[in-house]
Amino acid sequence: MKVNKVIPLIRIFDEAKATEFYVNWLGFTVDWTHEFGSNSPLYLQVSKDEIILHLTEHHGDCTPGSKVFIDCVGLTEYHAELIEKNYRFNYPGLEEAPWNAITMEVIDPFGNKLLFSESKE
Repeated sequence: MKVNKVIPLIRIFDEAKATEFYVNWLGFTVDWTHEFGSNSPLYLQVSKDEIILHLTEHHGDCTPGSKVFIDCVGLTEYHAELIEKNYRFNYPGLEEAPWNAITMEVIDPFGNKLLFSESKE
């Protein structure tokens, strides 16, 4: 088996709040959206660099409170960009992790967590 990519599904409940968090604050881009009809749940893909997430309002896809681990480089600079935006609902810090890394955790409006981790090695 050869894996091409892994794409986590993240449960959302409100398109405007998801856009404010993922697009306006974190800097993701909406790649595409899908709805079966005008009164159907939204399903969309967002991305930032090599990170791809599927955000879904479909109740059967996943549950809120998930956590995604994101191995990255340039976390200190990204953290500074986020703090500069002065997002009123989230003010993450940088922490030293026991696995010899710097981490930053952000929590979306639906209780999901993104843990960014940059190895010090």
